[in-house]
Amino acid sequence: MQITRIKLKNWLNFRKMEVALAESTYVIGPNAAGKSNFLDVFRFLRTVSSPSGGGLSKAVAERGGLKKLRCLQARRDPEVRIQVRVVSGAGESQENWDYTLGFKSEGAGRQRPVVTEEKVDLNGEYILKRPDEEDDADKERLTQTHLEQVGANVGFRALAEFFASTTYLHLVPQLLKFADRIGGNRLETDPFGQGFLEGLARTPTNTRNARLKKIRQVLEKAVPQFQELRFIRDEVTGLPHLEARYKHWRPQGAWHREDQFSDGTLRLIALFWAMLAGDSMLLLEEPELSLNDAIVSQIPLMIERIKRQAKYRRQVLVTTHSEALLGNPIDGRSVLLVLSTNDGSEIRGPNEQELAMLNEGLRPSEVLLPKARPKEAEHLGLFK
Repeated sequence: MQITRIKLKNWLNFRKMEVALAESTYVIGPNAAGKSNFLDVFRFLRTVSSPSGGGLSKAVAERGGLKKLRCLQARRDPEVRIQVRVVSGAGESQENWDYTLGFKSEGAGRQRPVVTEEKVDLNGEYILKRPDEEDDADKERLTQTHLEQVGANVGFRALAEFFASTTYLHLVPQLLKFADRIGGNRLETDPFGQGFLEGLARTPTNTRNARLKKIRQVLEKAVPQFQELRFIRDEVTGLPHLEARYKHWRPQGAWHREDQFSDGTLRLIALFWAMLAGDSMLLLEEPELSLNDAIVSQIPLMIERIKRQAKYRRQVLVTTHSEALLGNPIDGRSVLLVLSTNDGSEIRGPNEQELAMLNEGLRPSEVLLPKARPKEAEHLGLFK
């Protein structure tokens, strides 16, 4: 499955927006324009759809409630609305799903989020339209979506499973290196990688070894002196670890554990693991962090190569500020530009003039990235 179009109303930075998505989409823009908030809508749908303790109420609560979730420019319009077009299959077997979810605060008492509209359209025919007569008779039903209820989503469970399978990983190396000392509660789905090693441990041995072998081959090219990578468990504690060995003046050099890896090495391992692990939608936030530009410039090519080798081609959404990453011959129609305005953020693809320049051989780093830079960034050097 793949999301080909999304429309938002009153979602965080975005008062109103609609945009098409490619199989690989690159989202650029200045700091605080709304790139992360745009990715967050897919994480929101994942939580709503989650069969293990998810739902609309939890998804809203995780974002601080509707007052923080609703766009500040919404003014008198209390409703938040998400509409997505999802395509599955190809040719004569292609199916077009349209899912709409509108919700607002119930306006009294506990201020719970309530569904104002929920619709599922399959190939032009509605298989769900809410509120319905049962909702009118029992308003409590509107505190839950049908998407989150296995007893109610039978006709569109494939859609719910697709949303629920979305993968987001923005590994913070320090959380992994010092996980035992930091402790504390982890966010559900562990988006910052504190439990990354536990995820490796849960992976079947043969699958894990095959993926680590591919990652080792990449690290041999990207990390100086790198030689071997392996997964082990501590003999005393039983805790999972990654170990690496580097070329050394001694025939058998020492093994180093993950807390001795560089930040770039850890992020590169996590990036490749995320790309190899499954066929669900993958959200990558600034994958260039801690990595050399020579490596960053290869990320789009690596994504496409891995997708070609996979059984099912997965959709990948990437936020980035990187000139090196966007210096590739990326299809300009797959780049989205997020910009702040006085009426909330807007998001758009290249206009006709920009597409013409890209078609002449210029790269997104030359045509689009300059428009994502703060207008007065050069004045920062004058700071006193």
